[in-house]
Amino acid sequence: MSRHVDSFSILFTPAFGPCFDSGVQLSVENRTYLVTGGGSGIGKGVAAALVDSGANVMIIGRNADRLAATTDEITGAGAAGSIRYEPADVTNEDEVARAVEAATAWSGRLHGVVHSAGGSHTIGPITQIDSALWRSTVDLNVNGTMYVLKHAAREMVRGGGGSFVGISSIAASNTHRWFGAYGPAKSALDALLQLAADELGPSWVRVNGIRPGLTRTDMVEPIMASAEVSADYAACTPLPRVGRWPTSPTWRCSCSLMPANTSPAR
Repeated sequence: MSRHVDSFSILFTPAFGPCFDSGVQLSVENRTYLVTGGGSGIGKGVAAALVDSGANVMIIGRNADRLAATTDEITGAGAAGSIRYEPADVTNEDEVARAVEAATAWSGRLHGVVHSAGGSHTIGPITQIDSALWRSTVDLNVNGTMYVLKHAAREMVRGGGGSFVGISSIAASNTHRWFGAYGPAKSALDALLQLAADELGPSWVRVNGIRPGLTRTDMVEPIMASAEVSADYAACTPLPRVGRWPTSPTWRCSCSLMPANTSPAR
């Protein structure tokens, strides 16, 4: 999506292939990353893969108990890296700033961010949308992204470069009926990432977005529970099947390929 190529864009490709012939050093070992929405779903999977590859990962989210459980689970798996958590709501700028500061202080530099926090607070026809829930969904996906990008980018620029990966959605480009604010909010997220890519590229901060299709997580269970909604979603999807977060070593390795050291040396 961005004009700045990032190896993390091969998130859903096998780890062994042409990308390994580029001569680019893909190690994330001893580098520090912030993963929002890291307590569950795609964010949790990304955090696990990064830690498994030797990175230091700070996960944030609103549910402290879930974050703690994820941290214990990943640590207990004997991964090569380290993981910590910081409770924070991405719609609260002060909490975001505090979390970014904590992640940066861990090793003295923030090398990258995977912004996975997002979602929808309402599903239904436009004519019946609760306006307050519309606003809260936009707040979560658009303003939350802006807060994380704003504060994390400052630290990465100061550190000489980095990588920001925003998890968007296929709903940003493919219309899905009854999804309310979610698709428009993800479209706005994409526009924000494109703007940030152009602004931050000269400072060696790469900004990219990924649009996953429907992936089985706790967040999408309400969609899966409705035969009508899930069938309509599938009809608007190029590959009409539900994704599952990969757990094999090969796939887990591939999702950790977003090192900041692919930026030009400084």
